Amino acid sequence: MRFPWKTLLFLALLAVGGFFGYTPAKEAWEKYTTPKFRTAEVTRGTIISVVDATGTVQPVQSVTVGSFVSGPIEAIYVDFNDVVKKGQLLAKIDPRLYEANVARDRATLATQRANVARVKAELQRAINDEKRAIALRQQNKDFISDAEMDQFRFNRMALEAQLIVAEASVEQAEGNLKNSEANLEYTEIRSPVDGIVINRKIDPGQTLAAQFQTPELFVVAPDMRSRMHIVASVDEADIGLIRRAQERKLPVHFTVDAYPDDLFTGEIHQIRMSSTTVQNVVTYPVIVAAPNPELKLLPGMTASISFQVEEPREGLRIPNAALRFYPSREMVRPEDRALLEGAEGENRRNATDTTDSAREAPSAMAKAEARRNRNRRHVWVQEGKYLRAIEVRTGPHDHKYTALEAGDLYEGQQLVVGVKRGE
Repeated sequence: MRFPWKTLLFLALLAVGGFFGYTPAKEAWEKYTTPKFRTAEVTRGTIISVVDATGTVQPVQSVTVGSFVSGPIEAIYVDFNDVVKKGQLLAKIDPRLYEANVARDRATLATQRANVARVKAELQRAINDEKRAIALRQQNKDFISDAEMDQFRFNRMALEAQLIVAEASVEQAEGNLKNSEANLEYTEIRSPVDGIVINRKIDPGQTLAAQFQTPELFVVAPDMRSRMHIVASVDEADIGLIRRAQERKLPVHFTVDAYPDDLFTGEIHQIRMSSTTVQNVVTYPVIVAAPNPELKLLPGMTASISFQVEEPREGLRIPNAALRFYPSREMVRPEDRALLEGAEGENRRNATDTTDSAREAPSAMAKAEARRNRNRRHVWVQEGKYLRAIEVRTGPHDHKYTALEAGDLYEGQQLVVGVKRGE
Protein backbone atom coordinates (compact mmCIF):
# COMPACT_ATOMS: atom_id res chain seq x y z
CA MET A 1 0.00 0.00 0.00
CA ARG A 2 1.44 3.36 -1.08
CA PHE A 3 1.55 6.21 1.42
CA PRO A 4 -0.65 9.23 0.28
CA TRP A 5 2.17 11.77 0.06
CA LYS A 6 0.23 14.06 -2.21
CA THR A 7 -2.71 14.21 0.17
CA LEU A 8 -0.43 14.81 3.11
CA LEU A 9 1.38 17.57 1.25
CA PHE A 10 -1.93 19.22 0.34
CA LEU A 11 -3.10 19.16 3.94
CA ALA A 12 0.20 20.57 5.12
CA LEU A 13 0.03 23.43 2.63
CA LEU A 14 -3.57 24.08 3.64
CA ALA A 15 -2.60 24.22 7.30
CA VAL A 16 0.27 26.61 6.62
CA GLY A 17 -1.96 28.83 4.47
CA GLY A 18 -4.64 28.85 7.15
CA PHE A 19 -2.11 29.69 9.86
CA PHE A 20 -0.67 32.66 7.99
CA GLY A 21 -4.01 33.84 6.51
CA TYR A 22 -6.16 33.58 9.66
CA THR A 23 -5.25 36.96 11.11
CA PRO A 24 -5.75 38.98 7.87
CA ALA A 25 -8.97 37.13 7.18
CA LYS A 26 -10.22 37.76 10.70
CA GLU A 27 -9.39 41.45 10.42
CA ALA A 28 -11.08 41.67 7.01
CA TRP A 29 -14.18 39.93 8.37
CA GLU A 30 -14.36 42.20 11.39
CA LYS A 31 -13.91 45.23 9.17
CA TYR A 32 -16.66 43.96 6.89
CA THR A 33 -19.11 43.24 9.73
CA THR A 34 -18.35 46.41 11.77
CA PRO A 35 -21.18 48.98 11.28
CA LYS A 36 -20.37 52.15 9.37
CA PHE A 37 -21.74 55.26 11.09
CA ARG A 38 -22.83 58.63 9.82
CA THR A 39 -21.45 61.50 11.89
CA ALA A 40 -21.87 65.22 12.40
CA GLU A 41 -19.47 67.52 14.17
CA VAL A 42 -19.83 69.74 17.19
CA THR A 43 -19.66 73.37 16.04
CA ARG A 44 -19.56 76.80 17.61
CA GLY A 45 -22.22 79.30 16.72
CA THR A 46 -25.40 81.11 17.70
CA ILE A 47 -28.58 79.40 18.85
CA ILE A 48 -31.89 81.26 18.56
CA SER A 49 -34.64 79.20 20.16
CA VAL A 50 -38.06 79.68 18.57
CA VAL A 51 -41.60 78.32 18.72
CA ASP A 52 -43.19 77.93 15.30
CA ALA A 53 -46.85 78.53 14.54
CA THR A 54 -49.15 79.67 11.77
CA GLY A 55 -51.55 82.58 11.88
CA THR A 56 -53.88 84.79 9.86
CA VAL A 57 -53.30 88.45 9.10
CA GLN A 58 -56.15 90.67 10.29
CA PRO A 59 -56.70 94.41 10.69
CA VAL A 60 -56.40 95.78 14.19
CA GLN A 61 -60.00 96.93 13.89
CA SER A 62 -62.72 96.18 11.34
CA VAL A 63 -65.70 98.53 11.41
CA THR A 64 -68.84 97.15 9.79
CA VAL A 65 -70.94 99.91 8.22
CA GLY A 66 -74.64 99.04 8.11
CA SER A 67 -77.96 100.64 7.33
CA PHE A 68 -80.61 101.61 9.85
CA VAL A 69 -83.30 102.25 7.25
CA SER A 70 -84.67 100.27 4.32
CA GLY A 71 -84.98 101.10 0.65
CA PRO A 72 -83.30 100.74 -2.74
CA ILE A 73 -79.68 101.82 -3.14
CA GLU A 74 -79.68 105.02 -5.19
CA ALA A 75 -75.90 105.48 -5.53
CA ILE A 76 -72.57 104.07 -4.34
CA TYR A 77 -69.65 106.47 -4.11
CA VAL A 78 -66.73 104.18 -3.05
CA ASP A 79 -65.29 100.86 -4.15
CA PHE A 80 -62.94 98.21 -2.81
CA ASN A 81 -59.60 99.48 -1.43
CA ASP A 82 -60.70 103.13 -1.47
CA VAL A 83 -59.25 105.30 1.28
CA VAL A 84 -62.07 107.11 3.10
CA LYS A 85 -62.30 109.81 5.75
CA LYS A 86 -64.57 109.97 8.75
CA GLY A 87 -67.97 111.32 7.70
CA GLN A 88 -67.37 110.70 3.99
CA LEU A 89 -70.47 109.69 1.99
CA LEU A 90 -70.21 106.03 0.99
CA ALA A 91 -73.65 105.31 -0.43
CA LYS A 92 -77.17 106.74 -0.57
CA ILE A 93 -80.58 105.13 -0.16
CA ASP A 94 -83.57 106.48 -2.12
CA PRO A 95 -84.81 109.26 0.23
CA ARG A 96 -88.27 110.02 -1.26
CA LEU A 97 -90.31 108.15 1.34
CA TYR A 98 -88.32 109.68 4.18
CA GLU A 99 -88.58 113.19 2.71
CA ALA A 100 -92.34 112.72 2.58
CA ASN A 101 -92.37 111.63 6.22
CA VAL A 102 -90.43 114.75 7.18
CA ALA A 103 -92.90 116.99 5.30
CA ARG A 104 -95.85 115.24 6.96
CA ASP A 105 -94.40 115.59 10.45
CA ARG A 106 -93.55 119.26 9.86
CA ALA A 107 -97.16 119.91 8.91
CA THR A 108 -98.35 118.01 11.99
CA LEU A 109 -96.03 120.07 14.17
CA ALA A 110 -97.34 123.32 12.68
CA THR A 111 -100.92 122.16 13.32
CA GLN A 112 -100.19 121.34 16.93
CA ARG A 113 -98.47 124.68 17.48
CA ALA A 114 -101.51 126.48 16.04
CA ASN A 115 -103.73 124.45 18.34
CA VAL A 116 -101.65 125.60 21.31
CA ALA A 117 -102.12 129.22 20.23
CA ARG A 118 -105.90 128.70 19.93
CA VAL A 119 -106.14 127.07 23.37
CA LYS A 120 -104.06 129.86 24.88
CA ALA A 121 -106.43 132.45 23.40
CA GLU A 122 -109.52 130.67 24.71
CA LEU A 123 -107.84 130.25 28.09
CA GLN A 124 -107.04 133.95 28.26
CA ARG A 125 -110.68 134.81 27.41
CA ALA A 126 -111.86 132.42 30.14
CA ILE A 127 -109.48 134.01 32.63
CA ASN A 128 -110.75 137.46 31.75
CA ASP A 129 -114.39 136.34 32.06
CA GLU A 130 -113.66 134.84 35.45
CA LYS A 131 -111.96 138.03 36.65
CA ARG A 132 -114.89 140.20 35.53
CA ALA A 133 -117.36 137.86 37.25
CA ILE A 134 -115.39 138.07 40.46
CA ALA A 135 -115.32 141.86 40.27
CA LEU A 136 -119.08 142.09 39.71
CA ARG A 137 -119.77 139.64 42.52
CA GLN A 138 -117.67 141.79 44.84
CA GLN A 139 -119.87 144.77 43.99
CA ASN A 140 -123.12 142.87 44.49
CA LYS A 141 -123.65 139.19 45.10
CA ASP A 142 -126.95 139.28 43.27
CA PHE A 143 -125.28 140.17 39.96
CA ILE A 144 -123.75 136.66 39.46
CA SER A 145 -124.99 133.48 41.03
CA ASP A 146 -122.84 130.69 42.47
CA ALA A 147 -123.68 128.43 39.54
CA GLU A 148 -122.44 131.03 37.09
CA MET A 149 -119.23 131.46 39.09
CA ASP A 150 -118.63 127.71 38.97
CA GLN A 151 -119.15 127.78 35.25
CA PHE A 152 -116.51 130.50 34.79
CA ARG A 153 -114.02 128.77 37.09
CA PHE A 154 -114.38 125.27 35.65
CA ASN A 155 -114.27 126.61 32.09
CA ARG A 156 -110.94 128.23 32.89
CA MET A 157 -109.62 125.02 34.51
CA ALA A 158 -110.71 122.92 31.50
CA LEU A 159 -108.89 125.22 29.12
CA GLU A 160 -105.75 125.04 31.26
CA ALA A 161 -105.88 121.25 30.95
CA GLN A 162 -106.41 121.57 27.19
CA LEU A 163 -103.33 123.77 27.00
CA ILE A 164 -101.23 121.11 28.71
CA VAL A 165 -102.53 118.51 26.25
CA ALA A 166 -101.86 120.81 23.30
CA GLU A 167 -98.30 121.54 24.44
CA ALA A 168 -97.67 117.81 24.92
CA SER A 169 -98.95 117.24 21.38
CA VAL A 170 -96.42 119.79 20.16
CA GLU A 171 -93.63 117.92 21.92
CA GLN A 172 -94.86 114.65 20.41
CA ALA A 173 -94.94 116.20 16.96
CA GLU A 174 -91.45 117.58 17.42
CA GLY A 175 -90.23 114.08 18.41
CA ASN A 176 -91.87 112.55 15.34
CA LEU A 177 -90.26 115.20 13.16
CA LYS A 178 -86.82 114.54 14.66
CA ASN A 179 -87.32 110.81 14.09
CA SER A 180 -88.24 111.39 10.46
CA GLU A 181 -85.32 113.78 9.97
CA ALA A 182 -82.95 111.22 11.51
CA ASN A 183 -84.27 108.51 9.20
CA LEU A 184 -83.75 110.89 6.28
CA GLU A 185 -80.15 111.42 7.40
CA TYR A 186 -79.67 107.65 7.67
CA THR A 187 -80.35 107.37 3.95
CA GLU A 188 -76.83 108.77 3.54
CA ILE A 189 -74.36 106.03 4.53
CA ARG A 190 -71.23 107.72 5.88
CA SER A 191 -67.95 106.31 7.13
CA PRO A 192 -67.62 106.34 10.93
CA VAL A 193 -63.79 106.25 10.85
CA ASP A 194 -60.79 107.00 8.68
CA GLY A 195 -59.68 103.85 6.93
CA ILE A 196 -59.67 101.62 3.85
CA VAL A 197 -62.71 99.88 2.40
CA ILE A 198 -61.72 96.21 2.57
CA ASN A 199 -65.14 94.86 1.63
CA ARG A 200 -68.20 96.14 -0.23
CA LYS A 201 -71.32 94.00 0.10
CA ILE A 202 -73.88 95.98 -1.93
CA ASP A 203 -74.44 96.99 -5.54
CA PRO A 204 -76.38 99.87 -7.08
CA GLY A 205 -80.10 99.12 -7.33
CA GLN A 206 -80.06 96.60 -4.52
CA THR A 207 -82.92 96.95 -2.03
CA LEU A 208 -82.18 96.88 1.68
CA ALA A 209 -84.58 95.44 4.26
CA ALA A 210 -83.53 96.60 7.71
CA GLN A 211 -86.72 95.73 9.61
CA PHE A 212 -85.41 92.56 11.25
CA GLN A 213 -81.62 92.72 10.93
CA THR A 214 -79.19 95.52 10.13
CA PRO A 215 -77.65 94.73 6.72
CA GLU A 216 -73.88 95.01 6.28
CA LEU A 217 -72.90 97.36 3.49
CA PHE A 218 -69.17 98.03 3.91
CA VAL A 219 -66.26 96.93 6.08
CA VAL A 220 -63.78 99.72 6.80
CA ALA A 221 -60.41 98.98 8.42
CA PRO A 222 -58.67 101.95 10.06
CA ASP A 223 -54.89 102.35 10.55
CA MET A 224 -53.87 99.47 8.28
CA ARG A 225 -50.61 101.23 7.42
CA SER A 226 -49.57 101.75 11.01
CA ARG A 227 -50.25 98.27 12.38
CA MET A 228 -51.75 94.88 11.54
CA HIS A 229 -52.53 91.91 13.76
CA ILE A 230 -51.55 88.31 13.12
CA VAL A 231 -53.72 85.87 15.05
CA ALA A 232 -51.73 82.68 15.75
CA SER A 233 -52.89 79.44 17.38
CA VAL A 234 -50.24 78.26 19.86
CA ASP A 235 -50.22 74.87 21.58
CA GLU A 236 -50.83 74.93 25.32
CA ALA A 237 -47.40 73.35 25.93
CA ASP A 238 -45.71 76.46 24.47
CA ILE A 239 -47.81 79.16 26.12
CA GLY A 240 -45.40 79.42 29.08
CA LEU A 241 -42.53 80.12 26.70
CA ILE A 242 -44.61 82.66 24.79
CA ARG A 243 -45.55 84.47 28.01
CA ARG A 244 -41.90 84.74 29.09
CA ALA A 245 -40.99 85.99 25.62
CA GLN A 246 -43.67 88.67 25.92
CA GLU A 247 -42.30 89.77 29.28
CA ARG A 248 -38.79 90.02 27.81
CA LYS A 249 -40.13 91.86 24.72
CA LEU A 250 -38.46 89.39 22.38
CA PRO A 251 -39.18 89.88 18.67
CA VAL A 252 -41.43 87.76 16.47
CA HIS A 253 -40.50 87.02 12.86
CA PHE A 254 -42.85 85.78 10.16
CA THR A 255 -43.26 85.38 6.42
CA VAL A 256 -46.22 85.32 4.07
CA ASP A 257 -46.55 83.38 0.83
CA ALA A 258 -47.17 86.54 -1.18
CA TYR A 259 -43.65 87.84 -0.37
CA PRO A 260 -41.52 84.75 0.37
CA ASP A 261 -38.26 86.74 0.31
CA ASP A 262 -39.42 89.33 2.86
CA LEU A 263 -38.99 88.76 6.58
CA PHE A 264 -41.48 90.70 8.69
CA THR A 265 -40.91 91.57 12.34
CA GLY A 266 -43.49 92.15 15.05
CA GLU A 267 -44.08 91.86 18.77
CA ILE A 268 -46.37 89.82 21.01
CA HIS A 269 -49.34 92.10 21.65
CA GLN A 270 -51.68 89.81 23.58
CA ILE A 271 -52.13 86.24 24.80
CA ARG A 272 -55.84 85.57 24.96
CA MET A 273 -57.43 83.19 27.44
CA SER A 274 -60.16 81.93 25.10
CA SER A 275 -58.84 78.45 24.39
CA THR A 276 -59.92 76.21 21.51
CA THR A 277 -59.95 72.39 21.66
CA VAL A 278 -59.76 70.42 18.41
CA GLN A 279 -59.26 66.63 18.65
CA ASN A 280 -58.05 66.93 22.26
CA VAL A 281 -55.44 69.53 21.24
CA VAL A 282 -55.77 72.78 23.21
CA THR A 283 -54.55 75.98 21.59
CA TYR A 284 -54.64 79.63 22.61
CA PRO A 285 -54.82 82.67 20.31
CA VAL A 286 -51.71 84.83 20.43
CA ILE A 287 -51.92 88.27 18.81
CA VAL A 288 -48.80 89.59 17.08
CA ALA A 289 -48.68 93.28 16.14
CA ALA A 290 -46.60 94.29 13.13
CA PRO A 291 -46.14 97.56 11.20
CA ASN A 292 -47.45 97.67 7.65
CA PRO A 293 -46.17 100.89 6.02
CA GLU A 294 -46.16 99.43 2.48
CA LEU A 295 -49.53 97.65 2.83
CA LYS A 296 -47.94 94.32 1.96
CA LEU A 297 -49.84 92.58 4.74
CA LEU A 298 -53.42 92.14 3.59
CA PRO A 299 -56.36 90.76 5.59
CA GLY A 300 -56.66 86.98 5.34
CA MET A 301 -53.03 86.21 4.47
CA THR A 302 -51.49 83.13 6.11
CA ALA A 303 -48.33 83.83 8.08
CA SER A 304 -45.61 81.36 9.11
CA ILE A 305 -44.53 82.65 12.51
CA SER A 306 -41.42 82.05 14.63
CA PHE A 307 -41.68 83.29 18.20
CA GLN A 308 -38.22 83.92 19.64
CA VAL A 309 -38.45 82.53 23.19
CA GLU A 310 -34.81 82.86 24.34
CA GLU A 311 -32.05 85.40 23.99
CA PRO A 312 -29.48 84.43 21.28
CA ARG A 313 -26.93 82.02 22.80
CA GLU A 314 -23.32 81.85 21.56
CA GLY A 315 -21.23 78.69 22.23
CA LEU A 316 -20.81 75.03 21.39
CA ARG A 317 -23.81 73.41 19.77
CA ILE A 318 -24.79 69.79 19.17
CA PRO A 319 -26.54 68.63 15.99
CA ASN A 320 -30.11 67.66 16.84
CA ALA A 321 -29.68 64.44 14.90
CA ALA A 322 -27.01 63.32 17.40
CA LEU A 323 -29.49 63.73 20.27
CA ARG A 324 -32.13 61.72 18.40
CA PHE A 325 -29.80 58.81 17.57
CA TYR A 326 -30.51 55.62 19.57
CA PRO A 327 -28.06 52.72 18.93
CA SER A 328 -28.77 49.03 19.24
CA ARG A 329 -27.19 46.99 22.05
CA GLU A 330 -24.55 45.23 19.95
CA MET A 331 -23.16 48.57 18.75
CA VAL A 332 -22.43 49.86 22.25
CA ARG A 333 -19.44 49.00 24.40
CA PRO A 334 -20.25 46.79 27.41
CA GLU A 335 -19.73 49.61 29.94
CA ASP A 336 -22.56 51.67 28.44
CA ARG A 337 -25.09 48.96 27.71
CA ALA A 338 -26.80 49.55 31.04
CA LEU A 339 -27.99 52.89 29.68
CA LEU A 340 -29.79 51.08 26.87
CA GLU A 341 -31.12 48.36 29.14
CA GLY A 342 -32.82 50.87 31.40
CA ALA A 343 -34.45 52.62 28.47
CA GLU A 344 -35.49 49.36 26.82
CA GLY A 345 -36.99 48.05 30.04
CA GLU A 346 -38.99 51.23 30.43
CA ASN A 347 -40.18 50.94 26.83
CA ARG A 348 -41.25 47.31 27.35
CA ARG A 349 -43.23 48.24 30.46
CA ASN A 350 -44.95 51.05 28.61
CA ALA A 351 -45.82 48.71 25.74
CA THR A 352 -47.11 45.75 27.81
CA ASP A 353 -48.69 47.27 30.91
CA THR A 354 -51.84 48.48 29.17
CA THR A 355 -54.38 46.92 31.53
CA ASP A 356 -53.36 48.93 34.56
CA SER A 357 -51.79 51.99 33.00
CA ALA A 358 -53.84 54.45 35.01
CA ARG A 359 -52.73 52.94 38.30
CA GLU A 360 -49.03 52.86 37.33
CA ALA A 361 -48.99 56.29 35.66
CA PRO A 362 -46.33 58.58 37.16
CA SER A 363 -47.43 61.15 39.68
CA ALA A 364 -47.40 64.88 39.03
CA MET A 365 -44.24 65.22 41.15
CA ALA A 366 -42.54 62.47 39.15
CA LYS A 367 -43.52 64.15 35.89
CA ALA A 368 -42.20 67.50 37.12
CA GLU A 369 -38.90 65.89 38.15
CA ALA A 370 -38.62 64.16 34.77
CA ARG A 371 -39.18 67.45 32.99
CA ARG A 372 -36.52 69.16 35.07
CA ASN A 373 -34.08 66.42 34.05
CA ARG A 374 -35.10 66.31 30.41
CA ASN A 375 -32.02 68.32 29.42
CA ARG A 376 -29.69 65.53 30.60
CA ARG A 377 -29.03 63.48 27.49
CA HIS A 378 -26.43 61.18 25.95
CA VAL A 379 -24.59 61.44 22.65
CA TRP A 380 -22.47 58.73 21.06
CA VAL A 381 -18.95 58.70 19.63
CA GLN A 382 -17.19 55.85 17.87
CA GLU A 383 -14.41 54.23 19.89
CA GLY A 384 -12.89 51.35 17.95
CA LYS A 385 -15.67 49.06 16.80
CA TYR A 386 -18.07 50.18 19.57
CA LEU A 387 -19.88 53.34 20.54
CA ARG A 388 -19.17 55.24 23.74
CA ALA A 389 -21.80 57.36 25.50
CA ILE A 390 -21.09 60.93 26.63
CA GLU A 391 -23.51 62.57 29.02
CA VAL A 392 -24.39 66.16 28.18
CA ARG A 393 -26.71 68.83 29.51
CA THR A 394 -28.47 70.76 26.79
CA GLY A 395 -29.93 74.24 26.58
CA PRO A 396 -32.01 76.13 24.00
CA HIS A 397 -32.35 74.70 20.52
CA ASP A 398 -33.34 75.70 17.03
CA HIS A 399 -34.37 73.61 14.04
CA LYS A 400 -30.84 72.21 13.54
CA TYR A 401 -28.71 72.61 16.67
CA THR A 402 -29.00 72.44 20.46
CA ALA A 403 -26.81 74.51 22.79
CA LEU A 404 -24.35 72.59 24.97
CA GLU A 405 -24.61 73.61 28.61
CA ALA A 406 -22.26 70.97 30.07
CA GLY A 407 -20.48 67.87 28.80
CA ASP A 408 -17.10 66.53 27.73
CA LEU A 409 -17.28 67.67 24.10
CA TYR A 410 -15.03 69.88 22.03
CA GLU A 411 -15.39 71.82 18.81
CA GLY A 412 -15.00 69.64 15.73
CA GLN A 413 -15.72 66.36 17.55
CA GLN A 414 -17.64 63.86 15.44
CA LEU A 415 -20.89 62.59 16.96
CA VAL A 416 -22.78 59.59 15.60
CA VAL A 417 -26.12 60.50 14.00
CA GLY A 418 -26.97 57.25 12.21
CA VAL A 419 -25.86 54.03 10.61
CA LYS A 420 -24.81 53.83 6.96
CA ARG A 421 -27.02 51.40 5.10
CA GLY A 422 -26.14 49.19 2.18
CA GLU A 423 -22.37 48.91 2.80
